[in-house]
Amino acid sequence: MTLDLLIAGGMVVTPDGRRRLNIGVADGRIAVIGPDRPAARREVDASGLLVLPGGVDTHVHLMDPGSTEREDFPTGTAAAAAAGVTTIVEHSHGQPVRTAEDLRDKRSYLTGRANVDYGLAAHAWPGATGQVAALWQAGVTFFKVFTCTTHGVPGHDAAALRAHLRATAQMDAVSLVHCEDESLTADAERLLRQSGRTDPGLLPDWRDRDAEIVAAAVTALLVRRTGARAVVAHVSHPEVADYLARERAAGARLGAEGCPQYFLLREDEVHEHGALRKFTPPARARTDADEAQMWRLLRSGTLTHMSSDHAPSTLAQKAAGDIWNVHFGLPGLDSTLPILLDAAARGHLSHEDVARVYAETPARTYGLWPRKGRIGVGADADLVLVDPYGGRTLSNEGVLSKAGWTPYDGRAVTGLVVQTYLRGTPIAEEGKPLDARTGRFVGHDRYVPGHDDRRVARDT
Repeated sequence: MTLDLLIAGGMVVTPDGRRRLNIGVADGRIAVIGPDRPAARREVDASGLLVLPGGVDTHVHLMDPGSTEREDFPTGTAAAAAAGVTTIVEHSHGQPVRTAEDLRDKRSYLTGRANVDYGLAAHAWPGATGQVAALWQAGVTFFKVFTCTTHGVPGHDAAALRAHLRATAQMDAVSLVHCEDESLTADAERLLRQSGRTDPGLLPDWRDRDAEIVAAAVTALLVRRTGARAVVAHVSHPEVADYLARERAAGARLGAEGCPQYFLLREDEVHEHGALRKFTPPARARTDADEAQMWRLLRSGTLTHMSSDHAPSTLAQKAAGDIWNVHFGLPGLDSTLPILLDAAARGHLSHEDVARVYAETPARTYGLWPRKGRIGVGADADLVLVDPYGGRTLSNEGVLSKAGWTPYDGRAVTGLVVQTYLRGTPIAEEGKPLDARTGRFVGHDRYVPGHDDRRVARDT
């Protein structure tokens, strides 16, 4: 066998440990891993570098088709590639996928528009459980469920959520659930508007901790009782994570997603930064000790994995209107892996943890394993070369997303993505995307419960 590529001399990092090994690639997949140095058409010297599995970011909004002035696939996936992400799962609220026909149309539209591989999620609509089977069979990666009306998507009350989870349990489909209780957020909004509040400080009062805890606790209970599979999105503070851990210990098949904004951003920053801190749930951390606790929860597996929840708006869009009316959301694809690498440099995580929470676990959770999220023979050669000691400063000027800004502007980080490979082809070098547009749609696997060895992701 003639290899197309050999990545030689790097420290290969997986969730199970690290070893200095050579990785050979043929036909886009990892063909050999070991100490030998077989001949290849191209050889890359990775001495002094870490070799990690490409990032798998499973919570991304690229607004395409729809609000492409905020973000589109060519720009968003270029940002992903430069930051070391090789697979995303995307769903846009402006033109949601609700039927199998919607999915087919979106797949057709996206042909040739992506620099990384991508799965697509569907939006669950209250009362539309009849669409679940067809969408799952068509290859959606998960169902996005809201428990409160947000971004124009109607929320599920407990009855509608239970009906949806029962339908997904029959297919063994997975859902990503945004947890904020509609009755509490609506009541808070009514009282805040009556009092005339328009200051940015209303955000944590409007989308308060109780709203998230109530919805997360109900969701976790219903996931366990229906036997469904689900993930609670963007867990914002330890109390929510604790409720989820209790139900998981009782048998719930339930993940808990972390996002960098709930580790690094502080609750009181909204007073200074206004709409640039408008996302929901809002930031909860108040102190460095709160941040450290979130990192402990991620390291221990209580928070199961990390995603960006990349939901960009430009600075002009964030300035267009009062705090009630501007878009929710933050850009995050440019910064999530750099922040995780920096957390490893600061001792909050190990690089093995980074491989677990931003590659292996999300790939396993959403049926992309074993093709994605791992460094192993037969896997797609989605690889990231990292200088663990290199440093840079995150800045608005360095953002590739259409947003053109980052909430981490001015933050120094340690750990540089040197090269990114998608199926053995370089798609970014030294922080610059190569704009290859070689990304493909990847559907979830045909999952057979209890038979992980039979899980093979579809590449269609």
